[in-house]
Amino acid sequence: MRFPTLVLICTTLLVCSCAWLGKSKDNNGDETDTSGYSEQDFYTIIQKDLGLGFWDKAIENLEALEAQYPFGDYAEQAQLELIYSYYKSSDYEAAIAAADRFIRLHPQHPNVDYAFYLKGLASFVQSKGFFEQLLPSDETKRDPGTARNSFATFNELLSRYPESPYASDARKRMVYLRNVLARHEIHVANYYFLRGAYVAAANRGRYVVENFQMTPAVPDGLAVMAEAYYLMQMQDLADDAANLLAENYPDHPSLDGEGQFKYQDDPNFMDPTWLNKMTLGLYDRPEPPRFDTRHIYNERYRNPEQVEASPKRKWLSWLTLGILD
Repeated sequence: MRFPTLVLICTTLLVCSCAWLGKSKDNNGDETDTSGYSEQDFYTIIQKDLGLGFWDKAIENLEALEAQYPFGDYAEQAQLELIYSYYKSSDYEAAIAAADRFIRLHPQHPNVDYAFYLKGLASFVQSKGFFEQLLPSDETKRDPGTARNSFATFNELLSRYPESPYASDARKRMVYLRNVLARHEIHVANYYFLRGAYVAAANRGRYVVENFQMTPAVPDGLAVMAEAYYLMQMQDLADDAANLLAENYPDHPSLDGEGQFKYQDDPNFMDPTWLNKMTLGLYDRPEPPRFDTRHIYNERYRNPEQVEASPKRKWLSWLTLGILD
């Protein structure tokens, strides 16, 4: 008896789904038959939905318009508005895919710069993360993949269309993303100090100095190089980095009053103490070199409320095992 019942249920669902494909719900929740809509009818109702912010309904009708009139008068405009609707509905992956498709199909379209801009925006929002709007977090400690994608897209927009009306905003976002990417490299270098990987730490610091010039992370990049080379007993390279740091950033906290770099002199600084061993690493942890001078060189972090929110957030970092803050 189970098999006939299963067949009956599947048949019912199939019939209902077929009936649903030719209908859409209006703003009051009632179903509207769109099977006989002309291209103009679709576009009129889509504009109304976009104006009212009914993104899901606009997406449904835009997809239907493209399916029924792929070569119509509104086809290309509908594809652009579909990218925007995906973005506004927070479906960023779909927005990026739709933007890539439009760029591939219409590389000479007069509004293709808009597709690049929306693609960059979608990746930009992804790079900030969902929980950042709800809980305090450090965006520079997250996976930088989406930030790199957004930066690359905005860079392509500026390279191809420097006079685009979206160029100014894209340029400002690129400055922000570049600072985030540079600071992420410093976080990685700090982690390498913790693991005793001094070569890798020095390479990260040099990468920041060479590829992210004029960012607030450069002084920390020089400090990373100085400390890492010193720990590898490469004193000449360490002194070169320290001298550059003292010459360009004399107020860096790694320098003493005479402008000399304060190297980590204890060669066994990473060895755990008896208290650390007894508490399984909970207390008296080794303190490896760590560089983070955003509160000095990055205007965004100079606000005392932002900088000294970190002591208040220590409980959040402990409670979430270091995932947040």
